[in-house]
Amino acid sequence: MGVLEEFFAGLEGFEWDEGNSDKNWRQHAVRQGEAEQALLNRPLLLALDLKHSQQEPRFIALGRTDAGRQLAVVFTVRTPRVRVISARTMSRTERRTYARAQADPEAYS
Repeated sequence: MGVLEEFFAGLEGFEWDEGNSDKNWRQHAVRQGEAEQALLNRPLLLALDLKHSQQEPRFIALGRTDAGRQLAVVFTVRTPRVRVISARTMSRTERRTYARAQADPEAYS
């Protein structure tokens, strides 16, 4: 089993806070389904977001939607669900990191 499969093992879906969902749409034009796709599709880069993990561990993921849109998704795990906190288009630096990971997946596993 790979790292991502182990990380997501036992999770059963997504949980949404309507305020966060509305904010993601208003500020970033990201719909719930797009954020979910970015987390489910591969390749996916995943890192612990130490800066924002005061009350519970938060993670940032770089992934693509089914349409190819590159998103950065901040989320937490509230077993058995993933709770998306924020989703936005990747920054230039994040796009470069994501491209490097696609070119050399072993370096990022």
